[in-house]
Amino acid sequence: MYEIIVGLIMGLVEGLTEFAPVSSTGHMIIVDDLWLNIDQLFNKEVSITFMVVIQLGSILAAVIVFKDRFMDILGIRKLEGKTEQLPGKQGRFSLGIVITGLIPAAVLGFFVQDMVDNYLFSIITVIAALIAGAILMLFADRHTKKHSPTVESLDELTYKKAFLIGLFQCIALWPGFSRSGSTISGGVLLGLNHRVASDFTFIMAVPVMAGASALTLMKHLDAFTPDVIPFFVAGFISAFVFALLAIRTFLKIISKYKLVPFAIYRIVLAAVLLVVVLAAS
Repeated sequence: MYEIIVGLIMGLVEGLTEFAPVSSTGHMIIVDDLWLNIDQLFNKEVSITFMVVIQLGSILAAVIVFKDRFMDILGIRKLEGKTEQLPGKQGRFSLGIVITGLIPAAVLGFFVQDMVDNYLFSIITVIAALIAGAILMLFADRHTKKHSPTVESLDELTYKKAFLIGLFQCIALWPGFSRSGSTISGGVLLGLNHRVASDFTFIMAVPVMAGASALTLMKHLDAFTPDVIPFFVAGFISAFVFALLAIRTFLKIISKYKLVPFAIYRIVLAAVLLVVVLAAS
């Protein structure tokens, strides 16, 4: 029963933070290292596999929220009400634009992932990333006060802007920085309004997370033993439900309040963690 409770808690953390610009990886490291210690509950292989399984729950939630867009870019069904072709505009959001946005982080991640895993997964590096990400988000919001958005729809997004947003996504290889925080901020700085930047971020996240999850699961299939299945199922369902709620709520918040509330939260969290670390040392 205790294992199921742990699964539900970790799923809740994953679901609530995966798509908000506060870093789900950072929160998972914090909750696991300072409280739950899944490695001790089972073993390292089960812990790694569990993190992937609950991430799949968040992916499923994003697919459901953006199902019409995904069916459109895959050619399964046309999305009604798309922006008409405009002079100088892209005209239609496509799979090619999504892939273009994914290329920079995919290439860089291939070369630096081992270094990231070995040197950047700690409370201290997460604290630094939380603060750095907050600064970028505040800078992006300040930028919008001086420059009005030029991209008001996904259908106006160009390949060039998608690639540049992908470069911003590279910063998220630093655990604690946040994939959505870096890409939304980058999108806003490049002229997207907050809602369009958020939509593009969430849509890009699905293939990234799905691909990474598939590779990890293939390496750790032995972890799926009967005694851990209830733990995995509890985490998956919890992550799915809370991610579904979080995505819809976040899209309302980002449209109205922008990135400032999340930046403030990151700074406060970093300060609290720093106090905890110093007190423990």
